[in-house]
Amino acid sequence: MKLSVKSIALAGVTAALYVVLTVGFAPLSFREVQFRFSEILNLLAFINPVYAIGVTLGCFISNVVSSPFGIVDWVVGTTMTGCAVFFITRTKNLFIASLLPVLFVIPVGVEIAALSHIPLFLTVLSVVVGEFAVVTLIGYPLFRFVILKNKQVVDILKG
Repeated sequence: MKLSVKSIALAGVTAALYVVLTVGFAPLSFREVQFRFSEILNLLAFINPVYAIGVTLGCFISNVVSSPFGIVDWVVGTTMTGCAVFFITRTKNLFIASLLPVLFVIPVGVEIAALSHIPLFLTVLSVVVGEFAVVTLIGYPLFRFVILKNKQVVDILKG
C-alpha cells in the first residue's frame, strides 16, 4: 500500500476519532464488560485499507492512555485489532467483516480474565457480546444501509 499525504491524513483522523470515542466513553470501553463504540470504525477498513492503520493506531493510543490492564492490553488489544482490520481488508462481504472483530476480541477477553481474576467464560462472553452488539448489530446496518448505499459517502471514504 502506497501511503500518500492524503492516506496518512485519513489514518491520522481515524486514529484521533477512535481515541476520542474510546476515551470519551471510557467507562464502557474498558473493564470486563465492554461496549467500545469506536470499534464500529473497524468497518472503515472494508472500504479502504488505509483505515486499518488508523484504527490500529487509535486502539494502541487509547489503551496506553486509559486501559487499566497496562502493557499487556497495549500488546494484546492492539494486536487483535490489527489482525481484525487486516482480515477485514481482505474480505468481500460486509457481514463477514463485521464478525471478524468479534472473533479477534476473544484473546482480549482471556487477557482481561487473567488480569482481573474474573471467571474466564464470563469475561470472554461479555467482551464478545459487547463487540458483537457494537460492530455487527449497530455497525453492520449502519454501513450497509447508510454508508454503502450512498455513493457520495463511499467516494469520500475511499479517499
